[in-house]
Amino acid sequence: MNDLQALLATATEAAHAAGELIQTNFGSELTVNEMQRHDIKLELDVRSQKLITEMILAKFPEHAILGEEGGDTGGDGPIEWIVDPIDGTVNYFFGIPHFCVSIAARERDSKKLLIGVIFDPMQKETFTVMAGGTTLLNGKPVKCSSRATMAEAVVTVGFSKSKEALDLGFERYKRIAYEVRKTRMLGSAALAMAYIACGRLDAYVEEQISLWDIAAGQLMVECGGGKVETKPSTTKPGTMFICATNGKLGIESYL
Repeated sequence: MNDLQALLATATEAAHAAGELIQTNFGSELTVNEMQRHDIKLELDVRSQKLITEMILAKFPEHAILGEEGGDTGGDGPIEWIVDPIDGTVNYFFGIPHFCVSIAARERDSKKLLIGVIFDPMQKETFTVMAGGTTLLNGKPVKCSSRATMAEAVVTVGFSKSKEALDLGFERYKRIAYEVRKTRMLGSAALAMAYIACGRLDAYVEEQISLWDIAAGQLMVECGGGKVETKPSTTKPGTMFICATNGKLGIESYL
């Protein structure tokens, strides 16, 4: 087993364990740690990340972990893991079965993405990828769609967690919605990226997103033939604007 395979195997095992945890608790009474204006933080998010962290550090104690819940942990080794323990927490809280676990690993210095895993425990779908390889869905190769015109496209637009980001999103959505076949708002950035990587969606745009939301999916889209553009968000320091596409869709002029 080479280094990337070892990383991927660990990420997959951890994603499945966390996915089992959150699926088991789906529909149960949940402890809310923080109820924000446009977001929810659950005790289960913290528990899921703790499980993932422990499983990764048991195999790679020198590695660092950057997670949505709890910030940086681990060692100062050359690999950094990027973890979203429940991507789609608001969906999860309201009983909407569209959420996932997202885990990526990258070189700490160069920031090169090495592996990614996105696991949807409700659909039993595991998306995996290694740098330089092919994106897989439950072990079978997938790729981005070949749709090249806006009139053919299905696009998801994310609406972020501040008034400034929402206002930009509304204007962008209006420009895009008139041109495409359909728009969708699904509530999980990681699954949006996975869906582009396997051809279900053609593009995803959001003004204000965090690294853990899109790291695993970025590698999947790129290895599936797509394109991902990120740049610092104009609405919140430390977050990013993202436009991910199948690599063929000319959406840039509508942004």
